Amino acid sequence: MAMAAKVEGALPYLGMVLAQFAQVGLMIIGKAAMSSGMTNFTWVFYSNALAALLLLPAFFFQRSTRPPLTFSLICWFFLMGILGCSAQLTGYTGINYTSSSFASAMLNLIPGFTFLLAIIFRMEKLDLASSSTMAKCIGTIVSIVGAFIATLCKGPQILTNSASSRTNFHYLHLPQVDWIIGGAFLLVDCLVSSAFLVVQASILKNYPAELIVVFFYFFFTAILSAVIALIVGGDLNAWMLTPDMRWLAVLYSGFFGSAFQVSVMVWCVRRKGPVFVALFHPLGIVIAAALGIIFLGDIFYVGSLVGSVIIVIGFYCVIWGKAKEMKVANDSLVINIESSGEKAPLLENKGGEMGI
Repeated sequence: MAMAAKVEGALPYLGMVLAQFAQVGLMIIGKAAMSSGMTNFTWVFYSNALAALLLLPAFFFQRSTRPPLTFSLICWFFLMGILGCSAQLTGYTGINYTSSSFASAMLNLIPGFTFLLAIIFRMEKLDLASSSTMAKCIGTIVSIVGAFIATLCKGPQILTNSASSRTNFHYLHLPQVDWIIGGAFLLVDCLVSSAFLVVQASILKNYPAELIVVFFYFFFTAILSAVIALIVGGDLNAWMLTPDMRWLAVLYSGFFGSAFQVSVMVWCVRRKGPVFVALFHPLGIVIAAALGIIFLGDIFYVGSLVGSVIIVIGFYCVIWGKAKEMKVANDSLVINIESSGEKAPLLENKGGEMGI
């Protein structure tokens, strides 16, 4: 039983690590798809539409077990779709205006924003006298700082290859206006993504059916992105799924980048809360760097190493804080149960003495 409990407790951590691997792969393959002629809108539509189709059976198979759907709940699902669609579109637009390196740094503001929103909506307790709260606050700040260091502070090269001559601060050479516009889009992406996690956690409290929640998220996001694409217009060739990178990108995004990744994140949000999920965003920097070195021949720098170490330190600070918080809650529960257990024999004893 103890072993099973440990395995069950480790599943959210393993799930979020795998979700970050899927997210990094999605960014790489999505960039390739858009380079082949797909637009942000068509990419978001196909990705979410395929994911919704994959989860459609769950909507029908769980009719007898899932809680009933109400109009109010559908409105919350629609709000979640609006936030998700906005986050995806602003994120890809920001990458187009700046660069993937700068976007990676900006997106690591999500844990901080999520933690603040969770405090505002009372999903997280802010007790500065508590060591667990201080650990979570410090760990969040340290993780964000480490992510910025890993992305922006390169330093000397540790591993070199034939591509070592390329510049690593290429986004600094972009026109200042483009840099400001891209940064604004990415900032909106961070805020909307944080709000999305908080809304998602709120929905799951009242409707604990993860697959149904994820299905409606993909369903509304696909509809909204299609409507926006039709309003904006553009080249019709962007909608064509030619047998090249576009097919591979859409299949990967539908199965792993969307269906798997978001389902795991929703499952973890329900069990660990939005801050826990947001905390793993900086880990994507470490994964991206490792995959880039192994598969793309990227260069590894001292700044990347230092930043990765700092991210891990911040990560364990927050995990320690969450673990201590859960231990205190479990101890309080045990004390309450024991107290209730002690009262029962006393009542029974008194009843016996009174002849009841």
